[in-house]
Amino acid sequence: MSTQTTTATATLLLIPLLIAQGVLALVSALFTGSSNTTIDCADPIADIPPEYCRLYVTAAPHCPELDWTVLAAIGKVESDHGRLEAPGVTEGENHAGAGGPMQFLAPTFDGVIAAHRIPPGGATPPSRYNPHDAIHAAAFLLCDEGARRGDLRAAIYAYNHADWYVDMVLQQAAEYAEAAATSVGNGDCNAIQAPNTVTLMAINYACGMRGLPYVWGGDGPDGNHTGFDCSGLTKAAYAAAGITLPRTAQTQFDASPHVPPGQPLLPGDLVFYGTPGNIHHVGLYIGARLMINAPTFGQPVQIDNHRYHGDDYAGATRPAASTAGLRLPQ
Repeated sequence: MSTQTTTATATLLLIPLLIAQGVLALVSALFTGSSNTTIDCADPIADIPPEYCRLYVTAAPHCPELDWTVLAAIGKVESDHGRLEAPGVTEGENHAGAGGPMQFLAPTFDGVIAAHRIPPGGATPPSRYNPHDAIHAAAFLLCDEGARRGDLRAAIYAYNHADWYVDMVLQQAAEYAEAAATSVGNGDCNAIQAPNTVTLMAINYACGMRGLPYVWGGDGPDGNHTGFDCSGLTKAAYAAAGITLPRTAQTQFDASPHVPPGQPLLPGDLVFYGTPGNIHHVGLYIGARLMINAPTFGQPVQIDNHRYHGDDYAGATRPAASTAGLRLPQ
């Protein structure tokens, strides 16, 4: 395989390896347990055409350790998802002999389809110029070359033997993962959408506590209390997902990675109210500008708007990011 672009080579040489390692953590943190994540390709995700999005999402499960965003990133780098007007994309070959939207060398593609059965839906016989066949073949190749054992860098390097290429693909995958994650979250407890398993479990727990009374200092049924206060609910929700949070709203605000101001919230983020040094309330964001919270005396655990007229919103944290050792971008 050989990317069509050459100017990007010089650019990517400037990206430190440390950034590429952070990208691996970002993709992992956003899409841990991706089988539990709803990706709706009908809604635009960054610049990915819906028909290509569906192919990336469908092909990735051929390799349990491969996220669809990596396939999408390779498709972007190699041919702009089939849109690049250059020799070797829809027919013929480029100067290196690569062809098709995923830029396969003919011997490499032939080797993949000899070892793996390409699912129905493409050309007969399979063709490297057919997007369905090329994307499924790329998934199989990446799996064979290292993704199966969790070595994503080795897999991408085998696809194109250049460190700058690996860095470019990982950076693009992280951007797609971020774009997809921010499109997840409908605010519906009956059809929960979450970017990873941890946040799914936390939201599911909190949704199940709706209707319980507000109790000052309350830790809910698991704490032998009839209800919750605000931070008791968020602590219990994340405990159900395997993450231990401090007990009070202030200490929760201080403990987890902060979502930089201006960046979109993801389901599972904790939203706080007050001032940075005097936090008085916390809720669990579930998407669609909604949160689950234990508001105050006389009001049960319920879904509310996370922003409202006259609020004193102080910011948000992302507890799930800490499970991957991820530092959110500043």
